[in-house]
Amino acid sequence: MKPEGQLKRGLKARHMTMISLGGSIGTGLFLASGGAIHSAGAGGALLAYLAISVIVYFLMTSLGEMAAFMPVSGSFSTYANRFVDPALGFALGWNYWFNWAITIAAELSAASLIMKYWFPGSPALLWCALYLALMFLINYFSVRSYGESEYWFSFLKVATVIVFIVVGLLMIAGIMGDGAKPAGLSHYAAGNSPFHGGFMALLGVFMAAGFSFQGTELIGITAGESENPGRTVPKAIRQVFWRILLFYILAIFVIGALISYNDPVLLSGDVDKIAMSPFTIVFRNAGLAVAASVMNAIILTSVLSAGSSGMYASTRMLWTLAKEGSAPRWLGGLDRRGVPVASLVVTAAIGMLAFLASLFGDGVVYTWLLNASGMCGFLAWVGIAVSHYRFRKAYVLQGHDPERLPYRARWFPFGPIAAFVVCVLVMIGQGYAALSGGTIDWTGLIAAYIGLPIFAVVFLVYKIKHRTRIVPLDQCDFDVQQIPSAK
Repeated sequence: MKPEGQLKRGLKARHMTMISLGGSIGTGLFLASGGAIHSAGAGGALLAYLAISVIVYFLMTSLGEMAAFMPVSGSFSTYANRFVDPALGFALGWNYWFNWAITIAAELSAASLIMKYWFPGSPALLWCALYLALMFLINYFSVRSYGESEYWFSFLKVATVIVFIVVGLLMIAGIMGDGAKPAGLSHYAAGNSPFHGGFMALLGVFMAAGFSFQGTELIGITAGESENPGRTVPKAIRQVFWRILLFYILAIFVIGALISYNDPVLLSGDVDKIAMSPFTIVFRNAGLAVAASVMNAIILTSVLSAGSSGMYASTRMLWTLAKEGSAPRWLGGLDRRGVPVASLVVTAAIGMLAFLASLFGDGVVYTWLLNASGMCGFLAWVGIAVSHYRFRKAYVLQGHDPERLPYRARWFPFGPIAAFVVCVLVMIGQGYAALSGGTIDWTGLIAAYIGLPIFAVVFLVYKIKHRTRIVPLDQCDFDVQQIPSAK
């Protein structure tokens, strides 16, 4: 393995589109959507998901503009380093790596629970080791093998959602289901509490929707290994947003129309209770008796897909940090296929250690790790919004024409500003549940915000040690030849 070298541009447009789709369509839709409707009613859940999808659109266009112009695997870190402050780039890079490394552990836990649906009493470590090996091998062979596997994983998830929407609409129209009686839209009527729970419930679902959409930013990571980023990134950005909007909004609409907010089955959102998934409930009511087993298999592929994507994203981010001097140099090595094996091994090891932490001490350490990573996705989104705002300002100030960009965000500057404000408000609101009772739940409050002080400490330590400052707009570096790239 050589410390020099470049990543391989092995991802086609279809890979990038499906990777970003797969990053956002998963247990958040298959399981947590039921809890959203239970908390805020059919109308509240639909409104919350629709609102957050608009913010995601702004973020996707902001990321798309920078990624098409400067396609790098450590996009968030590199953009913040170039256009905001090297300390912010350092903190965002390690923040994003930590987020996905812990996500790997979470997906391993989920996989072991799902396998126990078929093999009760089997050891969790067995399934953990098996799925960690699968995730590792998918990423080890080549970026093309990761792209192909994610393409088919995502295709399966997308097909499931499409079938669900079609079946649900037929049930609403009375063509399928119990006695083929039209379900109609009564759950959205004023008398059936379509906005159950009021504003606070709506806020809670809004935040949950934000977590569900996290993963769409993976397209910024994959741009560094895209065959033709100037063409494929804009295409993927346009396709991904509208497909996610269509899938999520229509799926939430169907669930809200067919299952009442006060249906007790919506109280469950755990992966070990697949039978309580709103998808399973709708399929069963449509007369599909094998719904639980089928959805169990679909959710299992979603878990493997999410874990594999997490390993890919965190590996590429760690490699970029090493190339930029923000991580040990030996982590910047590549093998002859252009795979950062050292970064991959370290990331997989951290994911495994985090999973093992969940098996001891009632999972206290693991729980705090998850809590610490809870805000990482929103911090990455804030970084995208700030970096894009300064990117465009510096680009124009230095005499460049925005019309010449490979892809241009049409809603600038409103888009990144709106995304920044909403993401900050969502992060501030994370602890509302701990404050909403008669007494303050200090443990819950600390757990909700623990990610912020960790991020701040990493940022400040680097800033003080290296005496960094905000990069003046006229000194922002647009030289794409001096960044870790691919060939």
